Amino acid sequence: MLPAVPLQSTQDILPLWAALAPSILLGLTAMVLFVIDSIKPEEASNALLAGVAGAGTIGAAAIAGWYLLAGTGTPETGGAISLYGGAIVVDGLSLFFTVIVGSVAAMVTVASYDYLQDQQHKAEFYSLVLLAATGMSLMGSANSLATVFVSLELASLPSYALVAYLKHNKGSVEAGLKYFLIGALSSAVFAFGISLVFAATGVLGLPAIAEALGDVSDLGGVAALGVLMIVGGFAFKTASVPFHFWAPEAYEGAPAPISAFLSSASKAAGFAVAFRVFAVAFPLEAIPAQVDWVLTFQILAVVTMTLGNFAAATQENVKRMLAYSSIGHAGYALIGLAAISADANNGATMGASMAHLFVYGFMNTGAFLFIALAEHWDVGRTFEDFDGFATHAPVAAAAMTVFMFSLAGLPPFGGFFSKYALFAAAVQSGFWWLAAVGAINSALSLFYYSRVVKAMWLNDASTSFEIERRPVGLYAAIVIAAVGTLLLLPAFGPVVETAQSAAAALF
Repeated sequence: MLPAVPLQSTQDILPLWAALAPSILLGLTAMVLFVIDSIKPEEASNALLAGVAGAGTIGAAAIAGWYLLAGTGTPETGGAISLYGGAIVVDGLSLFFTVIVGSVAAMVTVASYDYLQDQQHKAEFYSLVLLAATGMSLMGSANSLATVFVSLELASLPSYALVAYLKHNKGSVEAGLKYFLIGALSSAVFAFGISLVFAATGVLGLPAIAEALGDVSDLGGVAALGVLMIVGGFAFKTASVPFHFWAPEAYEGAPAPISAFLSSASKAAGFAVAFRVFAVAFPLEAIPAQVDWVLTFQILAVVTMTLGNFAAATQENVKRMLAYSSIGHAGYALIGLAAISADANNGATMGASMAHLFVYGFMNTGAFLFIALAEHWDVGRTFEDFDGFATHAPVAAAAMTVFMFSLAGLPPFGGFFSKYALFAAAVQSGFWWLAAVGAINSALSLFYYSRVVKAMWLNDASTSFEIERRPVGLYAAIVIAAVGTLLLLPAFGPVVETAQSAAAALF
């Protein structure tokens, strides 16, 4: 890891609230976009809007990265920074996931410059992305079930509108409606779960819930049902089986940059809040015997990765294949909660899952942005439509090859190292069978990922298409994602060490 800058010196310079600077910057950028649109609703240029949005997201990711490298909120520098009566906490975990959210949002806003060229309501699009990113960054800092719910809704409500952004596209509107209805139901289930936990413990703060759980023997069943419903809420946000059925429809119908945003940043934010809630509020040494959430996550992990990969293998639509692939990767990340036990190094397991989500943020975002490039050129979405694609756009095809092989977990790409670290941590914790299921599913995924590579490089073009221009924004975002995936090869060691250190602080 890089040498840490002592946090005490930072606190001498900056006020305490500045710990939330990344989230504040994302929210303020959204407000600036609203102001620009209100002043010149018809004249505001796409370049200006994309530039402001890009600057805000890059700035948020950079500040969060600086804080993380400086050791902000870590035990070595005084511990987590608590704000607003303990409702929000800034530590290594929240900053780590803010880097992921900010990085993905930056790539999406850069790519959207070209994708929105012929669309209306550009300012609204960028503002909604920034507001959703604000909620996602706050999800990682939520230290109370009330804050968890509010931040989750702040992330969800703009997402519903973004999925249905293409108003004249039937698929987009239908996907947005389905996403909203299922999301509203999951929010109700989640809120009811919170109410049951509050009824059993009388508190909403995560540390306070852990303290109160030891005295709820008479209400253990109520607490258990509440925890189960909270698990359901998180399973929806992370697109885990059996709460996954919204994801293929939403990702296929949404604009491709939004599919990238939801499948990467939103998924990471869902895991961020799940890791904190279950590690802090429901620790294994404090929960009643009826509240066996680890077994629940073990079942979810196995079913999610298996169903996601088998469903992806049957698809002929590449965008829909990537949607089911993202469900499979949610199953891998669930190992971070499924391989927890009272006598294991839980920080190593959860940190390995966080590191995989970091790598996943680059390779999955890049894959969906490649689909956005194909949509921009009206190439099509089936595997056959990509036949001979490399002869027309070799740089983009090379980047997509990196994404596909990395998602499959082939060496020497970033996805191999993140999966290896995750499976190795599960084995060291005594859950070798989870690692075995993950490895088998990873091998299966190579089948459908390689179909894309084969079509682009080995197949002859079945249809002819002409590339009139190469969109700068989309190309730049794809190349950035590919470079980020490749740079994680030498940098993965520091990434996983930082993630495991941040996760260990929760235990």
